[in-house]
Amino acid sequence: MTDPTPPAAAPAEPLPFGTSPYDQGPYSAPQPPHQAPEVNPAAAPLGAAAANQGLDAATTSPFGSWAPFDQYATQPVTSSTPGQGAAPEGSGRSRTGRTVALVAVTALLAGAVGGGVGAAVARNTNQTALPASLTTTSTTAPAAVNLPAGSVEAVAAKVLPSVVSIIERSTDGSGGEGSGIVLSSDGLILTNNHVVTGSTNGGSLRVTTQDGKSVDAKIIGTDPTSDLAVIKASGVSGLTPATLGSSAQLVVGQTVVAVGSPLGLSGTVTSGIVSALNRPVTTSDSSGAAGQATTSGAVLNAIQTDAAINPGNSGGPLVDLNGRVVGINSAIASLGASLGSSQSGSIGLGFSIPIDQARRIATELINTGHATHPQLGVSLTDAANGGAVLASVTPGGPAANAGLQVGDVITAVNGRPADTSDAVVADIRSASPGASVAITYTRAGQSATVNVKLGEASS
Repeated sequence: MTDPTPPAAAPAEPLPFGTSPYDQGPYSAPQPPHQAPEVNPAAAPLGAAAANQGLDAATTSPFGSWAPFDQYATQPVTSSTPGQGAAPEGSGRSRTGRTVALVAVTALLAGAVGGGVGAAVARNTNQTALPASLTTTSTTAPAAVNLPAGSVEAVAAKVLPSVVSIIERSTDGSGGEGSGIVLSSDGLILTNNHVVTGSTNGGSLRVTTQDGKSVDAKIIGTDPTSDLAVIKASGVSGLTPATLGSSAQLVVGQTVVAVGSPLGLSGTVTSGIVSALNRPVTTSDSSGAAGQATTSGAVLNAIQTDAAINPGNSGGPLVDLNGRVVGINSAIASLGASLGSSQSGSIGLGFSIPIDQARRIATELINTGHATHPQLGVSLTDAANGGAVLASVTPGGPAANAGLQVGDVITAVNGRPADTSDAVVADIRSASPGASVAITYTRAGQSATVNVKLGEASS
C-alpha cells in the first residue's frame, strides 16, 4: 500500500527518564493461559494490529508471522504466501491470563494466563507435616548475600523493582494481563500496545508493583505500528526506574535475561542468549480457538532470544548482564496446529523490540501522545527470487526523489540483505524519520545503490 508522507512533526522533548548509561501460526505473540474469572483476571484482548503503512508487504516473512506474547498470534511466512500478520490473542472473546508473544512455527503475542495454570500451580493444602528431623527453626536474621557482579542473580535483584504486572479490562468484561517497565519514579510505564489496547473506550487498567501495591493506570499514548504504549500509574511515587541500554551493541550469543509475569506469575526471571539480530517478525491477531490470523500487525526488526518467554511476558524487559534494558519482550513462536500441536508456550524462540527503537517511540508518546514513523513512499511485494519488488512509488515521495521506479527490486538496506518485503519494512521502520538509508536494488539485471532520505508519518 502507499504510504503518504505527512508534514514533519515537531521535535520530541527529552524523555523524562533520560538515556541509559541502560494459536497458532508460525510466529505469534505468546497466548495467555485461560483461567476461570474467580481464579485469575480475564486475559486482556490484544490491541488491534497496526495497519502496515507504505512499506508493508503483502507477503509474510520467511520466518513466519509473529504475534505479541500476550495476545497475538502469527502465521509462518513463505516467499509464495501473502504476508500474514500476528494477531492479538483472544480477540472477540473473553480471556483470562497474561499476554506474551509466541514465535516458533506459530508466533503469538504474549498473552493472558488461564485457569489451567492456576490449577497447576495451586498448593496442595492436604500435605502431611514434615518430620521434625527435616525442619529447622531459627530466630537469626539471614546474612546479607553478596551477589557476583554480572550474574543473573545480581541482574534479577536490580531489575525486578522496575518491572510491574498490568491487568486490563474492556467494557465487555474480557481482559488480559501483561508486563511493563518503569520509566519514572512517578509512574510512567512502557509496555506493548497489545497489552493495554483492550482498556480503551471505557475499559480500565491496573498496575501491580513488585511490592504488591496495586493502583489504577491510564494510557498516555499508544502506537500499534510498533506495538508499543506508555501508561501512567496513578498516585505513586518513589518507583525505581529501569536503566535503558543500547540494542545496537548486542551480539549473537550474548547472555540476556527476561523479566515479567508469564502465566500470571509475577516477578519471573528467565535467562538465555541473543539467538539472532534484525529478525523480521510480523505480528498477527489470533481470534478464537483456531487462532486464525485476522488482522495485519506490527512489523518488527526483532531481537531473537531463547530466554523463556510465555503469555504474560509481553511488555516486560529483556536485559543484559549489567541490568540494562535492551529489548521489550513482545512475541514468541509456538509449534501451532499446523504441526499437530495447539499448545502455545516457549519453545526457545522469543522476540523483543530493540530498545533503541522503543526509546524513540516512548519519548514521542510521552511528549505528544502519538508516534512518528519513517516512510519510504512505496508499496512492496515479495520478489520471486528474493528481495522486494516496488509495486508502486509515491510521486514526490522519498523513493521517487531518489530515482527508484516501479519494478525495481530492493535487495538490501544499509548493506543488510533483504530477502522479503517484510525484511525491507522492518529495516525501514527501525530507522528514524529523516534518516538517510542506503537502498541496494536491481533494475534490468543491473545492481545499484542509492541513498534515500526517509519521510515521516504519524501513527
